Amino acid sequence: MWTLCKTRDWNELRQFTWVNAMHGVPQSPVHHAEGDVAIHTQMVLEQLLQLTDYQQLPPQDQEILWAAALLHDVEKRSTTFTDEHGHIVSPGHAKKGALTTRQILYREIDTPFQVREQIVALVRYHGFPLWCFEKPDPQRALLKASLEVNLQWLYLLAKADVLGRICNDQTVLLYKLELFKEYCIEQKVWHNPYPFANTSAKFHYFQEGGESPDYVPFGNPAVEVILLSGIAGSGKDFFIRKNYPGWPVVSLDALRRELKINHRDSKGNGQIIQACKEQARSYLRQGTSFVWNATNITAQMREQLIDLLRVYKPCFKIIYVEVPYKTLILQNRSRPYPIPESAIEKMIDKLEVPRLWEAHQVEWHVK
Repeated sequence: MWTLCKTRDWNELRQFTWVNAMHGVPQSPVHHAEGDVAIHTQMVLEQLLQLTDYQQLPPQDQEILWAAALLHDVEKRSTTFTDEHGHIVSPGHAKKGALTTRQILYREIDTPFQVREQIVALVRYHGFPLWCFEKPDPQRALLKASLEVNLQWLYLLAKADVLGRICNDQTVLLYKLELFKEYCIEQKVWHNPYPFANTSAKFHYFQEGGESPDYVPFGNPAVEVILLSGIAGSGKDFFIRKNYPGWPVVSLDALRRELKINHRDSKGNGQIIQACKEQARSYLRQGTSFVWNATNITAQMREQLIDLLRVYKPCFKIIYVEVPYKTLILQNRSRPYPIPESAIEKMIDKLEVPRLWEAHQVEWHVK
């Protein structure tokens, strides 16, 4: 069974720099009268262990939730400030905390991919149960979250987060959590992702702005776009040769080498991207399936490409490729065209692993 560490003693946990950094990070006295982030995190951990539903989970699930509780406010250290009204705020700490959690569990602590990504998602969404009904489209937000995170676990984390603080509105917050639970049950996502009829229904709902998640588009796409994603050096070229021999490949790196353009040349890279986009459009106009080979490490990169090409109505499949951190460094060094390790580290810092709602199909190939 995977464990974050052997100890749960706070003084020993302070061996991690990111735990020690929680001390002295202030919080709003209105919402967190208990004190700084370190005090709050300890209280959350204590409350989580006391929840009956948590105690009934299998040991591995308990460890995942416990790790998420420890890390849920890890980036309040970098996002906290006092605004113009004199309020202590930490905007964006969940999103940045999710990135940091992935970096810690990839670089520093050997963590299985599925375990790591569940912890990352719990950190990313830990405030969502309290704010779900304030989203412009609560149903769409809930169904999207269901494809990323176990919502029952998320409810338990949010409940421990509320109980592990001192505030005047705790009763109201707990009531909101119960409403969230009932909404999850109503929408059939309490224990599982939303059961879309097929991949086209899912893609239409999230990417085409469909009004009903139960709508099923007519027909099947005739052309397929394989969108590779992964840190440079993770083995995408090898994956293509092994799994898609003979397929046309649109490759930014190959064109960059052909035209002898340095990866630091922003103007030249812009020209390469435009040339590759036109090549992709040409394949789709001909009805030819192809592979787009690039890092595509952020959701924005992948979204922009899909938005560009979806007018041709292909089936989009995102394939994410990953190897362990040490292997990644070694593979990059042995490549015919290695890139600076500082660039590799920057990619890891920005990495957003593809989520199921981004395309018709999403696969993770992890060694």
